[in-house]
Amino acid sequence: MCSGQQHRHEHKHEQILCPQCDLVVSVPQLAQGTKATCPRCHTVLIARWRQPFYQPVALAISALFMLLMASQFTFVSMEVAGIANNVTLMQIPTVMFSENYVELGAFFLLFVQIVPAFCMVAILFLCTPIQLPRKLQIWLSRILFQLKSWCMAEIFLAGILVSFVKLMAYGDIGLGLSFLPYVLYCLFQIRAFQCLDRHTLWEKLEPRPNYPNIESGQSGLKQGVRLCRSCTAILPVDQYECSRCEVKGHARRPKSLQWTVSLLITSLILYIPANLLPIMVTESLGNDIYSTIMAGVILLWEDGSYPVAMVIFIASIMVPSLKMVAIAWLCWDAHKSNGKRDPARMHFLYEVVEYVGRWSMIDVFVIAVLASLVRMGRLMSIYPDFGVVLFALVVVLTMFSAMMFDPRLTWDKCTTEDDKPTIKEPKGD
Repeated sequence: MCSGQQHRHEHKHEQILCPQCDLVVSVPQLAQGTKATCPRCHTVLIARWRQPFYQPVALAISALFMLLMASQFTFVSMEVAGIANNVTLMQIPTVMFSENYVELGAFFLLFVQIVPAFCMVAILFLCTPIQLPRKLQIWLSRILFQLKSWCMAEIFLAGILVSFVKLMAYGDIGLGLSFLPYVLYCLFQIRAFQCLDRHTLWEKLEPRPNYPNIESGQSGLKQGVRLCRSCTAILPVDQYECSRCEVKGHARRPKSLQWTVSLLITSLILYIPANLLPIMVTESLGNDIYSTIMAGVILLWEDGSYPVAMVIFIASIMVPSLKMVAIAWLCWDAHKSNGKRDPARMHFLYEVVEYVGRWSMIDVFVIAVLASLVRMGRLMSIYPDFGVVLFALVVVLTMFSAMMFDPRLTWDKCTTEDDKPTIKEPKGD
């Protein structure tokens, strides 16, 4: 195709700047039920769901209704030697606060209850015809996708299942009326995020500003444009504030490697005492048994709970350790790369690191459940210890470290060729 024909052809397409590798991609008009992915890093650029706003709204309403149901009744119960105890979902952070474990209670309240519920409410306000002030719409849209990684309701659910295995050795465990609604709440919440496309949502709120003429198949930075990380608008590289969402930004995140390494070193310093100090104290018949993370894994293994022991070992020992190594490797590669390596492999490593890191919180939530449920006086009681707070901080810091890393640095020294975006139907639509 000659250059003039190609230029006219591209005007029929929508140009999108990939947020992960900075490639300008020319996306044709998509049919409903399809999505376009970046030809270089395979990041989903835009998804045209058949019901782009009705689906998220229906799922968000269902999720909030199930959360309301899950908050009304007994969540889990336990009976040991004729002594019974049960807790509701709302009592778990209350027990943490009453026992002066404010940090653990705050982690639970924020990541399991407040943030997921807030995101579902934000989806309702943004995807329905409710008239909101423009500044409030912009603020909700900006913060909604930033909080997505901090919604940990499904991780807490996995922690409950792990805690059941630990508790079955001591007594009878029962599921309350709230358990099934909470499972449905987790499923609806995950699906609501899957059906909400950032690009489509911002186009509904306000059309993106006009951008300079750029060519597909080339880096945005080389053509003097940058991406607004909040609303996906394409802006001149020297424009500091986005004219659509008013978010201030740069072509590359300032001091990305320095911030990433600093947070990584801090998390590494905390990771050592988090593994050496006890994370849990079990009081049984007047005797106190202190457990570290590794001691808990060994105890589960000796009891024959091999799958659960492996889950805890992978989530609490392997994942944080390998994540720190992977982030350090990404920083070294971005700093020392010379264009003669495989950026696709490094980008895949980055995506894995960004996804799995939050699952290390599973052990923190296991202890929150155990400490709330096992309250049998001197017969048997479980209390969290300082090590679990340090471990939670390690998880949070490594998540921040991965977020501060700019994946576009991995691709900046690579040459690109023009290609067509991959278009296919979204799964489950």
